[in-house]
Amino acid sequence: MNNREKYDHWEHIAKYDLDTAKAMLNAGRYLYVVFMCQQAVEKIVKGIHVLYTGNEAPRTHNIWIVFKSVFLKEEYKNLVLDEEFDNKLKKYKPIFMKLLAYYISERYPSYKEKVGNEVTKEIALDTFQKSEEVFLWVQSLNQFSRS
Repeated sequence: MNNREKYDHWEHIAKYDLDTAKAMLNAGRYLYVVFMCQQAVEKIVKGIHVLYTGNEAPRTHNIWIVFKSVFLKEEYKNLVLDEEFDNKLKKYKPIFMKLLAYYISERYPSYKEKVGNEVTKEIALDTFQKSEEVFLWVQSLNQFSRS
């Protein structure tokens, strides 16, 4: 597969995860909403990483680490960096970090119960809406790739 095909694969599974988050929201399974949001954003970012670099993304679930491994490198940042990009990055970096907490909480039982009790319908809806916004922005960055 070439880089574009690899990206398309990542994008497909990321969209599936975002659709799953929406289904979980409708079903009232709020902990799974935030977990699937994390998965969707992580996968679209990893797809962008493959598209830009031609390499597999770092083996981490920290979305920010994967994102900055592309867009804070000299060779790639010139492709998209402008004032709008900077503003979006400032807005979305905290969301990347918040989503990481939802990944960790799903994987570790002691955190799962605690976070599960804290994720209300309102938090799940807010997380879904912000994740969808981030997802669409990251997805739009595929147009700047040289691949």
